[in-house]
Amino acid sequence: MQGLYSAGDDERPVTQDNPEEYREEARRDYARLIHSASFRRLQGKTQVFPGHESDFFRNRLTHSLEVAQIAKSIAIKLNNTSDFFQKSPINVDIVEFAGLAHDLGHPPFGHNGEEALDECMRDAGGFEGNAQTLRILSTLEKKTLDGDEAGPPVSRGTDLRRGLNLTYRSLASVLKYDRVIPIGSKERPEDKATTPMKGFYKSDFDLVQEIKSHVLGVSEIADFKTIECSIMDIADDIAYSTYDLEDIFKSGIHGPLDLFSFSDSIYEAVVETINKRIDKQYKDESKVSVSDVQEVLYEVFSKIFAIGSDEQTFLRNTKIAPDKRKMYSSIAAQKLSSLTAGNGYHRTRFTANLISLFLNGIEVVPHKEYPQLHQARFDIKTFVSVEVMKNITYEAVIRSPMLQVVEYRGKDVIRKIFEVIASPNGERLMPPDFREIFRHSDGLGKTRTICDFIAGMTDRYAMEFYSRLFGANPMTMHKPL
Repeated sequence: MQGLYSAGDDERPVTQDNPEEYREEARRDYARLIHSASFRRLQGKTQVFPGHESDFFRNRLTHSLEVAQIAKSIAIKLNNTSDFFQKSPINVDIVEFAGLAHDLGHPPFGHNGEEALDECMRDAGGFEGNAQTLRILSTLEKKTLDGDEAGPPVSRGTDLRRGLNLTYRSLASVLKYDRVIPIGSKERPEDKATTPMKGFYKSDFDLVQEIKSHVLGVSEIADFKTIECSIMDIADDIAYSTYDLEDIFKSGIHGPLDLFSFSDSIYEAVVETINKRIDKQYKDESKVSVSDVQEVLYEVFSKIFAIGSDEQTFLRNTKIAPDKRKMYSSIAAQKLSSLTAGNGYHRTRFTANLISLFLNGIEVVPHKEYPQLHQARFDIKTFVSVEVMKNITYEAVIRSPMLQVVEYRGKDVIRKIFEVIASPNGERLMPPDFREIFRHSDGLGKTRTICDFIAGMTDRYAMEFYSRLFGANPMTMHKPL
């Protein structure tokens, strides 16, 4: 069996000397990411609630910072508790990098924005957030060209852009789905005919082969996902299932008790999603039911149903009618529920305890041949708990009418911007750097350039751009694109 790291991990698509021998290559990658424009733009992209609603709510940047911190904690824990990783420690800088970078490819307006761009790109290679993350890091960021830096970024149809020119191991840490997104919609699997297909773009196929070859020594291997990537993936799930819930409590839209009283359709949708993921990741485990979902909710929020000494004394009084006892218990639970949601100390203590619980439920599934492909995952009980909390949030809030109206508007905005720029001479609406790339690209490259421009927009910039095209904003030539 190979070691966890090798010299190939530190190589880059364009060879560069390291003038700072005291600084490891992974730390150089971390710095390049922190100082990149795409990382800064995450502050203008929605996590759950639109940023203009409140300064309190998380955006994609603060979410990424939290994912990176959780991922690093997982790596440190595994390095200290796993026999294998004690001898061959996980590089925590790469893990932290993966957490910070994992959402770079998200377009404006969340999942609806992703769907809109995928629809526009359906016969030109598709669009998907994770695939776009790899493309941003390896191609779009303006740091390195493979050739004369004074020359054009695209020459005779050849794309010379190399993005941040990261090490192959850092690039591997964001490669979550090892499959090519086909160019045409007819080539897609049936279940992904009308929704974004997770994977990487066909134009990045050669790069992915290089990543595999440098990390493993071979390129012909399926289901490539490094240990750092798997840690980032579960850290993302932990952040979704806890901090997004904290934002919901703070918003006042739902409190803990509300999670027990949704319509049956929400719990059934949660069960369906969890069982599909169990089929993929825990094939021999039994499925969950609606009662299992409710049991998880009870375990997570059991403290709001706790009976205090005063309440016990009251309930022991046999002269009290049963309906009054029920009323008293309901009032006590509602008070504790409101305290958990409305009091900052209680709310942050709740999320901290939940994260600790989830961190204690992580296990490692070893790869028989390549330790680089060892997988960190939740044990099945923790997995179900995380999925319940994550999908309750998704079904009850993100898919609720109040947010869907906002996201639908965003979807329409992106579609119309794409249609205008893709029309004859529409490329003139893009900034000069995108126009230059557009001019030197082939047919598919031109369409992908339009997609790259729109995907990189923040929510506010997309609305502003749309308003300048169609809305009531006054016409101006002075404000730059």
